Amino acid sequence: MVGMTMEWPEIFIVATSALGFITLSKALIYFARWVWVMFLRPPKNLKTYGSWAIITGSTDGIGKAISLELASKGLHIVLVGRNPKKLEATSKEIREKHGGHVQVKLVVIDFEKVVNGEEIVKKIEEETEGLEVGVLVNNVGMASPYPRYFHEEDLEFMEAIIKVNLEAITWVTKAVIEGMFRKKKGAIINTGSGSCSMIPSYPLCTLYAATKAYLWMFSKCIGVEYKSQGIDIQCQVPMFVATKMVKLKTSLFIPTAKDYSKGCIRWFGYKESICVPYLFHSIQCLLIRMVPDSLVDWYLMRQHLYLRKRGLAKYSKLKA
Repeated sequence: MVGMTMEWPEIFIVATSALGFITLSKALIYFARWVWVMFLRPPKNLKTYGSWAIITGSTDGIGKAISLELASKGLHIVLVGRNPKKLEATSKEIREKHGGHVQVKLVVIDFEKVVNGEEIVKKIEEETEGLEVGVLVNNVGMASPYPRYFHEEDLEFMEAIIKVNLEAITWVTKAVIEGMFRKKKGAIINTGSGSCSMIPSYPLCTLYAATKAYLWMFSKCIGVEYKSQGIDIQCQVPMFVATKMVKLKTSLFIPTAKDYSKGCIRWFGYKESICVPYLFHSIQCLLIRMVPDSLVDWYLMRQHLYLRKRGLAKYSKLKA
């Protein structure tokens, strides 16, 4: 028995080897699962939730692209937006591509100007009465026209971004989720942002990042509440997408809204409460996590100060 006793150096080597094996195994399992969900996992048949999908912020960018993608899957579409002409244009595009197979309903709401949440709830409930709503995509959102210090934000903009990014999503979800609860099925997808989750901070865009952080926690909490009720709730996290709001050119890490929507649709209805659905955004997030937070903060502050300078110059010319 004495000869079998392990010395401290041997115990340390065995413990270190075991820890290394566990760490490597976890990394391999994570990578295998990432490959599965990104490339191999089949998309869900969203029509099993219901025949209608509601999309807010549906006349431009990601919202419009998602509306077209969902219509291509055979879902009838409720387009929610503030501009009747843009809503009609998106509706016409859907009808031209899918003929009489897809019905489209338009709901005009200006979330910036709505007096209270009860008004939103009643409007959505009235407009969708009798429809088998299975999917809700909370995509409406707004951001400052350029980065600026918090004290520089005007009161009108501050009130508007809180109403659109925070209140609107809360009230639209309230209007829809009770019907999903009664039939014990539904999918709610909230469009979040990497500004509040994949990076340590987002200086000079404080209100935008803060309201998106609310959406992150809101999604996680109600996801747990309704998981056993057949309602799958997910917050999708895009990094930069080439839209009118972002005003960036496309690149490997900045997809078009159409390309992004094709990736994010594949995740609809799955159990991940938080996800980064676009392939190169997922890779980008992994690279960011390898960099110290202080370095990311320094880079973003420097970048946003540059964009602030450009924004101030542009808007001063417009006012001149």
